[in-house]
Amino acid sequence: MNRNLNKNRLIKSFSGPLPGHAAWEKMAPEFRGNFQHYVDRRIAAVLVIIFPYPKVHHLLFIKRNEYPGPHSSQISFPGGLHETYDIDLSHTAIREAREETGLNEEIEILGTLTPLYIPISNFLVTPYVGWVSTPPAFKPDASEVKYLITVPISELLNGENIKREKMKGHDVEFMAPYYAFGKEKIWGATAMILSEFIEVAGWRQ
Repeated sequence: MNRNLNKNRLIKSFSGPLPGHAAWEKMAPEFRGNFQHYVDRRIAAVLVIIFPYPKVHHLLFIKRNEYPGPHSSQISFPGGLHETYDIDLSHTAIREAREETGLNEEIEILGTLTPLYIPISNFLVTPYVGWVSTPPAFKPDASEVKYLITVPISELLNGENIKREKMKGHDVEFMAPYYAFGKEKIWGATAMILSEFIEVAGWRQ
């Protein structure tokens, strides 16, 4: 997947119905249950960033630091909690992405995916898809991010990189599908969002 990735085609793909649950279920851990959310849920947004690095298009993920919270040490898209001073949720996604990764380049929002409820942290997360035209100069915030992971989109479309294994979290063992990239395992809500993004874009895994 090279620099000729069609941005306009991607924009058009977000104008139609979104698959939501049907796409999420392909990568949902077995304990996930339904996708309903509570009225007192916390509002958040993440950014799925497409960028050339240097000649093929990649997506950006972050490896979070260890901390006393439900998403400690997990791989995720950059993003975070909506603040009252944010103009809207797309502003939340962009602001958080810049704070966490040091991304200064212009970000064009191509569209949005289905808001996903994350029970373990009571977040309702809206994913936005952003386009960066030039290779970014990242400078991750060490207080929040252990390291950045840049993955060629072609690797995520390779069905051989979709695996399942028994995992353990919060003293519970469960089977979970994940995207494998080197030593990294992209699973949980991040994998579910990624699954919908790939389906909306019309790419085959």
